[in-house]
Amino acid sequence: MRTLDIVRRARRSLGNAKTRTILTSLAIAVGAFTIAISLAAGEGARQYADKLIGSNVNPQALFVAKDESLFGAGSQPGLTEYDSATGTTSNGVTIKQITQDDIDTLSARTDVENVTPIYNPEVKYVTFGDNGKKYSASVSSYDTTIINEATIGSLPSLGDELPTDGVVMPSSLADILVEQKVVATAKDLIGKKVVMTISAATVQPTSEEVLSAFATGGEDAVVALTKPTTKNVELNIVAITKQSATALNASNAIQISTVQARQFAEYTTQGTDQYQKYFGVTLIAKDGVDPAVVKEDLQSQEFVAQTAKDLQSLIFTVVNTLQGIVLGFGVIALIASVFGIVNTQYISVLERTREIGLMKALGMRGRHVSRLFQFEAAWIGFLGGIIGSVIAVVLGTILNPAITKKLDLGEGTYLLIFQAIPVVLMIVGLMLIAMLAGYFPARKAAKLDPIEALRTE
Repeated sequence: MRTLDIVRRARRSLGNAKTRTILTSLAIAVGAFTIAISLAAGEGARQYADKLIGSNVNPQALFVAKDESLFGAGSQPGLTEYDSATGTTSNGVTIKQITQDDIDTLSARTDVENVTPIYNPEVKYVTFGDNGKKYSASVSSYDTTIINEATIGSLPSLGDELPTDGVVMPSSLADILVEQKVVATAKDLIGKKVVMTISAATVQPTSEEVLSAFATGGEDAVVALTKPTTKNVELNIVAITKQSATALNASNAIQISTVQARQFAEYTTQGTDQYQKYFGVTLIAKDGVDPAVVKEDLQSQEFVAQTAKDLQSLIFTVVNTLQGIVLGFGVIALIASVFGIVNTQYISVLERTREIGLMKALGMRGRHVSRLFQFEAAWIGFLGGIIGSVIAVVLGTILNPAITKKLDLGEGTYLLIFQAIPVVLMIVGLMLIAMLAGYFPARKAAKLDPIEALRTE
């Protein structure tokens, strides 16, 4: 008997038990729906991450440090020996820092340019315009390797620096100033004066210095000697930025130029063991130079580095993990449906025992009987896959605009992206799984004795 004839016969046989076939197919459709949605969400998240990195980060940029813990690759013991080359991050982790000698070494390389330390300027307080109210705020240096998006004002192009007296404000802080009536609207902040007060590090005077100060000015001179000095720096707001779904710089820090950030950092650390020491630096691989090659060479010199592709891979790892979790639920649903197929096929064999006996008595071989029931199972898998996929595509297409708006993914960016090949492969996989599930019932049907089968009532 030809395979095509067996396939047609299997389809007709299922048509004789429509309700049971549909119910079993719907069980598979639940798993197919879950898998189709997870595949679409995974593809959408990967495309979004690719767009996020590609549209924000200079592909030639590298972040270089001397401690792997900055990239999450290392751990810190509870107690370490003091080392003047280390510093402590905001979460209390001690890391090995980049020194000026390291920066000189990196700057001397012929395959990179724009070696810029990551400055950590500490500002005592900030005032805006003629308003005398003091605000505490985080301040960071403007990152020229990442594209920033201005809602008001203008920003430099990728790779260009802010003006020395320029300040970039995040919209979240601008909204606070509007709420507190420092300005009427966020637009009024453009060109507004910003005064940042920084405090020099307090250096413990020597006994000789204390005695000398007391001798010349008494107690007031001694107090003045130990009192930290401060300096006011006047800058101007040039732009307001908004955190969008396609932007990487989610910080609420006020950004200043690298030149100012360096002056701030040196003023606040001069005289301490943290002077001219940094957690990391950014640099650009020159045109025609592969950043991965630069990274590998730096690692041979006791540096650690991360490229734009590494950041992309990190995001993809998170996406793949989440996708795997959702796929797991789909697999669980499929396992449950497999038992449904086995049960359905066993019942079908029992109900059609006389029919099987008649087919074998008329010359149909056992392997053809086995194929008939396996193809029936394949048809059930096919129907379940089609139903689940169609529901997933229709529902995903309807919900995509709402999801984009809810998550602020940006115009034209969708979370659920369905691709034909993965969906087709999924349906084929479901058919194969269904055929495997129908193997034992099919085997039972193939082994039935035709005489005994015909005697069955």
